[in-house]
Amino acid sequence: ETGGSNVQFAINPEDGRMVVIEMNPRVSRSSALASKATGFPIAKVAAKLAVGYTLDELENEITGGATPASFEPTIDYIVTKIPRFAFEKFPTSSKRLTTQMKSVGEAMAIGRTFKESLHKALRSLEVGLDGFDELPLEEHPDLDPETLLKRELREAGPERILYVAEAFRRGLEFDEVQRLSRIDPWFLDQVLEIIELEAEVRAGGIDALDGPTLHRLKRHGFADARLGRILGTAEKIIRHLRQTLDIRRVYKRVDTCAAEFATTTAYLYGTWEKDCEAKPSDRRKILVLGGGPNRIGQGIEFDYCCVHAAMAMRELGFETIMVNCNPETVSTDYDTSDRLYFEPLTLEDVLAIIEIEQPEGVIVQFGGQTPLKLARDLEAAGVPIIGTSPDCIDLAEDRERFHDLLNRLGLKQPPNRTARTLEEAVVLAREVGFPLVVRPSYVLGGRAMDIVHSVDELKRYMREAVSVSNDSPVLLDRFLDHAIEVDVDAVCDGERVVIGGIMEHIEQAGVHSGDSSCSLPPFSLSQRVIDEIAEQTRKMALGLSVVGLMNVQFAVRGEDIFVLEVNPRASRTVPFVSKATGVPLAKIAACCMVAESLEKQGITEDLEARFYSIKEPAFPFIKFPGVDPILGPEMRSTGEVMGVGQSFGGAVARGQQGVGIQAAANGRAFLSVRDADKEHLLPVARDLKARGFSLVATEGTWKFLVENGVECDYINKVTQGRPHIVDLIKNREIDYIVNTTEGRQAITDSFSIRREALQRKVNYSTTIAGARATLKALEHWHERDVASLAELHKR
Repeated sequence: ETGGSNVQFAINPEDGRMVVIEMNPRVSRSSALASKATGFPIAKVAAKLAVGYTLDELENEITGGATPASFEPTIDYIVTKIPRFAFEKFPTSSKRLTTQMKSVGEAMAIGRTFKESLHKALRSLEVGLDGFDELPLEEHPDLDPETLLKRELREAGPERILYVAEAFRRGLEFDEVQRLSRIDPWFLDQVLEIIELEAEVRAGGIDALDGPTLHRLKRHGFADARLGRILGTAEKIIRHLRQTLDIRRVYKRVDTCAAEFATTTAYLYGTWEKDCEAKPSDRRKILVLGGGPNRIGQGIEFDYCCVHAAMAMRELGFETIMVNCNPETVSTDYDTSDRLYFEPLTLEDVLAIIEIEQPEGVIVQFGGQTPLKLARDLEAAGVPIIGTSPDCIDLAEDRERFHDLLNRLGLKQPPNRTARTLEEAVVLAREVGFPLVVRPSYVLGGRAMDIVHSVDELKRYMREAVSVSNDSPVLLDRFLDHAIEVDVDAVCDGERVVIGGIMEHIEQAGVHSGDSSCSLPPFSLSQRVIDEIAEQTRKMALGLSVVGLMNVQFAVRGEDIFVLEVNPRASRTVPFVSKATGVPLAKIAACCMVAESLEKQGITEDLEARFYSIKEPAFPFIKFPGVDPILGPEMRSTGEVMGVGQSFGGAVARGQQGVGIQAAANGRAFLSVRDADKEHLLPVARDLKARGFSLVATEGTWKFLVENGVECDYINKVTQGRPHIVDLIKNREIDYIVNTTEGRQAITDSFSIRREALQRKVNYSTTIAGARATLKALEHWHERDVASLAELHKR
C-alpha cells in the first residue's frame, strides 16, 4: 500500500507505556499541520506514490532537489498549534472539551524556543491576546476567583492554558496546578518561567529594559504590546526603545533538513538571533495579508481571495509575499507565493516583514477583518496600502459618515440611530420603532448581533451582550420584517464598476447573510428591481472611490430598496460568485489595484449566470448539545456547499443534498408558525397536502389552517401535556417540520422541537421562505443531470 497515514498514540505519564489509539490509512487534519510544520508536503507526495513513484525517485522541492523525498524531515525549531473556538456563538453550549471536536479553526506558530512559539501562537489566535494576558476572575457572576481557577484547571476548556498562567500569577503551588490539571510538568514549568519573567519586568520597570534584558525577553516571545501592557505604557514606546537599542528580528527558513543543506524556497519565520536568512530580492513586490485562523464569519472564502491575489500579482511579474498563520489554508503552502512568512498578523510582526521586504504595495482587503484592523496603523507607519484606501473603508464602517454619503447619493437606508449609552439607546429605539436589529460597530460574522422586540429585550441586550461606550457605540436599525435580502459582489477600478453577481437570499431579512441560502441569479425579483440594485451599487462604488472588490447588502420590500451595509473589501461570497459565473473576481480586483483597469483586462460588461447556483450553508449544531438551531442575525454556519442546476428547484435540491439534508417526499409534516407568517403558510400547507403529506399543528396554527379549509390534525405544545409534538418527533412520526417563532419566550418554548428534530435528522425549516425552497427542491430531488462546471459555462 502507498499513501499517507495517521496514527494516534497514548502514553501513560506514570510509566511511559505506549498504546495505539487508532490508525487511519489516509491523510488527516494533522497531516496538513505536519506539512506546514516541516515543509514536507505529505498529500502531494502521497498522490505521486499512488501513481507509482517511490520515495527515493521524488525530489524534495524545498531543498531544490538536493535531497530525495525519502529523506525524513528534520527541524531545528519548535512548532505550536492552538485551536480556535467559537463558544461565544453558542452561549448555551457547554465549554468543556471532550472527545467531540469543537474547535472551528487553528493557529500555528514557529519559534526557536517553546516559549517563543507559544507566545506567537497565542497572539496568532486573534482573540485579543498579546500573550498570557491577565484574566478578570473577579468579574465572574457566580464563582469566587479561587473556585473558578481550580474548576478551570481541573476541567478542560478553551482558555485552560491562560488559567494555568493565572494560577501561577496568583501564587498557586506548582504541584497543586499539576495535580488539578494533569498537564505534563515540563509544559507547566515553561508557563511558570514566563510568569516569573513577567514579574521581573513589572518589578524592574521600563528603566530596567536595557539591551540584553529586552533581547532575552524577545527571544522568549514577548510581544511589544504585551511588554507595554505589563509596564503600563504604549506598544509604540516599547517599539521605539527596541529600535533605539537596535534589537530587530531576523528570519529563518523552514528547510526540512535543519540547515544541513541550502534551500531555495523562501518559507520563513521570525525569531531573535544574529543571522538573517531572508535575503530579500530587489524585484517589484506586492505583499498580501492573509486572514489568520478560521472562525465563524471569516473562513477559507477569504483565503481563496488571498491566493487569487497572489496568482494575479505573479502573472503581472510582481514578486508575491504572503503573510499568514493558518496551517489549514492554501495561502500557507510554500509554493502559492514567491515568499511565505508564517507569522502572526499583528502590527509588530507585519511591520517587521515590511521593513525587511520593502514592498511596493500591501493588499489588506482580501483577508477579511484581520488585515483591515491593521490598515490604519500600517498607513500611519508609512506603509503603501494599495486598492481602496483605509479612509474609504472607514467611511463605509462609520455610521454617520456613511449615512451622509447615502443622502448625497439619494439612496435609502432603514431608519437607524447610533447609541453610546443605555439611556440613549432606549430613547432612540422608541424613535426608530421596534423590532430592531442591534449590533456593535466594526464586527464580522454578526458577532453579538440580535433582534429585539421591546425595551426590556433591548436593556437585557445592552447589559449582557455588549459594553457600550463612545469608542464602541451600538447600532440600532429598524428591522424590515418579510423583506427579501440581496447580496451584491462588484469590482471597481475607480472609474468603471462591473457587477459580479446579484444574489437573492432564500431566508428573509433577519437571518445573517452567511447563514442564509442564496440564489444566483435571483429567483423572484423583478427586472426593474435587479436593474435598480445594480445602479445603486455603481453609485456607491464610485462614491466610496473603491479600487478592488465591494460587497453590498440590500433589503427589498415590494418595490422599495434599502441599503443595509456596504463592505469595500472581499466578501465571503466572492468564491461562490466566481465559480457560478466562471470569472475570477478576486484576480480581476487584484489587477485593478496595480493600475490594470477593467477595460485593459477586457472586463466591461456585468457578469451573467448561465444556470442557477445555490449557496447552501452547513451548520455544526450537532456538535454542540443544548444549542438552539434557529437562525438569526448572528452567524453560526461553519461551511457551505454550492448546488447547480438549470432550474431554481434543481439547484436547491443539489445544495440540500450536498449538506446532507434528508428530505422526505411525503409523510407527516408538522407546522407551527408565528402570527405574522400565518397568511404566508397557507400556500405551503396546500402544497404539502398536494404532495401527499398529512399535516399536524399546534393550537394557533391548527385553528388558522382549519378555518381556511386545510385539513390538519391537532397536537399539544410541550407545555400543554402529553402526548405532545416532541413525543411524535421522538417516535419518528414526523417527516418534515416548518417552525417559525419570534420573541424571546416563544423561541425558548419551541427550542425542544428544533433540537429533537436535529437529533433525529428530521428535515426542518425555520422560515417560510426556507419551506418554499424545500418544496421547490422536492420537485427535482431525484434528477440526475450531471455536468462539469466547465461544460455548464460553455452552454
